[in-house]
Amino acid sequence: MTIPTTDRLWTVNDVSAFLGIPVGTLYQWRHRRIGPRASRVGRHLRYDPTDVRAWVERQAA
Repeated sequence: MTIPTTDRLWTVNDVSAFLGIPVGTLYQWRHRRIGPRASRVGRHLRYDPTDVRAWVERQAA
């Protein structure tokens, strides 16, 4: 899977590939409110790439 380079919202699979972690971990983090911020678009979970990158930066600090 390639990591998207456009400004579209990322899917769970996109974020999983970007972070190198399993999809299930993202769902666990969302449930525990410790991962990157996600939003529901209809019944789908979507991530803003800017939010994901900012979350990664905060983890590294």
